[in-house]
Amino acid sequence: MTLIALLDGASVFVFALTGGLAASRAQLDIIGFLFFAALTAVGGGTVRDLLLDRTPFWIDRPSYLLIAASAAIVVFFTAHLVESRARWLTWFDAAALSVAVPAGLAAAYGTGVGSAVAIIMGVLTGTMGGLMRDVVANEVPMVLRQGELYVTAAFVGAASGVLLAPTLGLVAALSVTAAVTFLLRAGSLAFGWRLPVYKARPPRDRQS
Repeated sequence: MTLIALLDGASVFVFALTGGLAASRAQLDIIGFLFFAALTAVGGGTVRDLLLDRTPFWIDRPSYLLIAASAAIVVFFTAHLVESRARWLTWFDAAALSVAVPAGLAAAYGTGVGSAVAIIMGVLTGTMGGLMRDVVANEVPMVLRQGELYVTAAFVGAASGVLLAPTLGLVAALSVTAAVTFLLRAGSLAFGWRLPVYKARPPRDRQS
């Protein structure tokens, strides 16, 4: 199995867990769990592959859908044991983000695109599945929560990998990407790391 396949498989499973947790919060049936898990698990990678003019990864390897389905079933039978599903969802999402971003980078490098496009593919792979999940669940998307390091974490992680790949090699650079992405996202969740947000100000009076 290739590195890209391993990274995609890991991100599919963890993102599918977050989709299942979102379904449990909405009190859906098992089909709803399967839908949320699959949407979240393959959403980012599908957008990435379509933009890179590749066949979406789960069409080439339908086993990814089985991975997502297994995660959904696990959550369906165990979610009631979790004290705070929202908290678990958030942290699983952080873990999935840190795997999906390097998966996007690896896929982009496999097609020979430039550094800027590779960074964008990493960010899209990491963020689009969770965005789809939250929109369908009628929740405020995590990517839009005021000041939180989410897209920022994905961008800095992807950029770190791109900068270090020529000297460290691809595998080591992807490991750095995963670590940087998770540390920034975890720091935002645990310690309140934030970016300044725009605050509207009343217009100035203009003297004629």
